[in-house]
Amino acid sequence: MAYSNELKNHHNELHNFRLRLTVLGLFALIAFSILAARFYFLQINRYDHYQTLAENNRISVVPIAPNRGLITDRNGVVLAHNFFVYTLEITPSKIKDLDATIAELAQLVEVSSVDLKRFKKLKAQSHVFESVPLRTHLNEGEAARFAANRYRFPGVEIKSRLFRHYPQGKMGAHMIGYIGRINDKDQLKLAERGVLSNYKGSDHIGKSGIEQSYEAELHGTTGFQQVEIDADGKAVRVLSSTAPVSGNDLVLAADIKLQEIAETAFGEHRGALVAIQPNTGEVLAFVSMPTFDPNLFVDGIDVENWKLLNESLDKPLINRPLRGIYPPGSTFKPFVALAGLEADKRQPPFSINDNGYFTLPNSTHRYRDWKPSGHGVVDMQRAITISCDTFFYGLAMELGIEKLTDFVRHFGFGRKSGIDIAGEVDGLLPTPEWKQRRFKQPWYKGETVIVGIGQGYTLATPMQLAQATAILANKGVAMRPHLVSAITNTKTKVRAEVVHAINDKIVLKDENLEIVRQGMVDVTLPGGTAVAVGANAGYSIAAKTGTAQVIGIKQNERYNEKLMNERHLDHALFIAYAPAENPTIAVAVIVENGRHGGSTAGPIARKVMDYYLLGKLPAVEAPKDAQPITSANSTNSLTANPLQIPEEEEHHD
Repeated sequence: MAYSNELKNHHNELHNFRLRLTVLGLFALIAFSILAARFYFLQINRYDHYQTLAENNRISVVPIAPNRGLITDRNGVVLAHNFFVYTLEITPSKIKDLDATIAELAQLVEVSSVDLKRFKKLKAQSHVFESVPLRTHLNEGEAARFAANRYRFPGVEIKSRLFRHYPQGKMGAHMIGYIGRINDKDQLKLAERGVLSNYKGSDHIGKSGIEQSYEAELHGTTGFQQVEIDADGKAVRVLSSTAPVSGNDLVLAADIKLQEIAETAFGEHRGALVAIQPNTGEVLAFVSMPTFDPNLFVDGIDVENWKLLNESLDKPLINRPLRGIYPPGSTFKPFVALAGLEADKRQPPFSINDNGYFTLPNSTHRYRDWKPSGHGVVDMQRAITISCDTFFYGLAMELGIEKLTDFVRHFGFGRKSGIDIAGEVDGLLPTPEWKQRRFKQPWYKGETVIVGIGQGYTLATPMQLAQATAILANKGVAMRPHLVSAITNTKTKVRAEVVHAINDKIVLKDENLEIVRQGMVDVTLPGGTAVAVGANAGYSIAAKTGTAQVIGIKQNERYNEKLMNERHLDHALFIAYAPAENPTIAVAVIVENGRHGGSTAGPIARKVMDYYLLGKLPAVEAPKDAQPITSANSTNSLTANPLQIPEEEEHHD
């Protein structure tokens, strides 16, 4: 009986064992049931989905970038094209020690500090599995050396890439523009336009000029290849292919030889020139000086060149025809004259006796003419020819600022011309409402007086001056200016001419146009302010000279250019159209700090017109009074401060 408490209850133990076994079995059954259900879901219900994913792991879609369209001038001279170059590229995800690999590569192929900086920048912008160029433009010897050592560098390969090239170099750079690498901002814009997928495989996009504005035409359509890859990610075979479609080719209205003549004529001067065909709006020349080499930007500009361009006092990156704003000076007078004629304020035989100044009623303040002794008896035609300030002071005052600005706005002043590249500014036609908004001040009568000679707050771009001259030559019909004259579809080979569109139209009396035209013709004849420009021309020229202040002159001082900093001298302006009887070209020239429109800006326009109308090639020389920039510390502003004309100011037209 002493051992009875040590006896086991076999019945209870067996029951517990069977219970545990049953629970375990149920758990295993449930687990296998869940697993079986999952297998069923994946293998049966989701079969198509996972089969697609598996295929995608086996098949890679590789984009094929299209050839970018060509840009040529009106005569077929190539201004922008593409060429293939060898590039040494690294796929970072396949490299264990990137720095060591680059160091070894540098033993075979020269790798500069600029190459390294560009590589690091592009690597930061790329995915790890994408190849990044380390060196571009490899020559055949460098390519051969690497090919012989290819086995030593897994993850490094030589590729052939298309590169953009501008064979004319600096010539016409602001007109043609340039391409650059696609950045985050570009990608955002492409996504907003819904065309981001069309840029897969593309590294570059238009950044300025024609290259930017006609990006949709030039880029083309991206092609694709379906490539079968193995477990190591290597291509085995091409399963299917969709060829890319090249971008369309553009034909510009510009003549690159005319462009060259214009740019060369500027010599060391800064400034701008725009030449337009009045009855079509085609831009024949588009000059911004100094200029730059767009090839520097194609593969990413280096720090040194960027610093030189960006920090230069001459501002070579500014598109002066569209963004340079200047007082139009006396080139504004023909349009004021036409406003007076159309409003019947100065119809012949009206004339004034110019004593050398103008005064407002009940005022002793004198608004001086550029000729202190005055011009004597002056009518409308002669006032244009000799650029009589006194005549236009009084005319502007009689017209009033609202009527004057409303009229000249039809000639494109104070608004964008609508040219087919981006970046254009409005300029400025001042009004009392504008001044109240801008300065919280009322408009004064004296401010109307000086608007009559293109000074004060009035500002215009070279593009606007050329457009205004073209409208005058075209008898009040404003054609939309455009650089591109035709687009050729590279797939269909169909060439589509750009439609000549009318921007605006103002009805003008023939007799009034004739008075203004004759006054401008006389500008280039003996007694006019640009007689040297018209000498032995062989065709008639209707023109107007002008100057624009850069800094103000105190009332008791006189303008003395010999004592002034070169960058503080007046800007020189010149507008013209020819032949005067049946115009086929209108030109506007601005030479910054050029002093005199007739002697500095006028000869540049004459060379352009000589070539366009006569095929005459000028001698390659700078203008006679061209002066190199002598002050490295002076400042230069494209926008002269709008100041009231001082009493003793001279215009030197």
